[in-house]
Amino acid sequence: MGDVFKALADPTRRAVLDELQERDDQTLFELCGRLAMKHQLSLSRQAVSQHLAVLEDAGLIATRRDGRYKYHSLDTTPLRAIAERWPIDTGEEPS
Repeated sequence: MGDVFKALADPTRRAVLDELQERDDQTLFELCGRLAMKHQLSLSRQAVSQHLAVLEDAGLIATRRDGRYKYHSLDTTPLRAIAERWPIDTGEEPS
């Protein structure tokens, strides 16, 4: 679970996750363009690739290859594990 917190600690990685939440199944090239246009982040492809590797190691993104392209998708499974460990209190009394 520590890898998830480390991955989420970086604002650039959170922006990547936001982009994948908005539109899944993106290539590195597509993500670089969206980060530059929507978040004013001018990062090299190598820098974005390193952020993607951290997110993949934490289980927050899944990848698939199709020919020479690698597609990235959001995987919220690790976030569910956090919510189950520390449930969100809605302020309501249990019935």
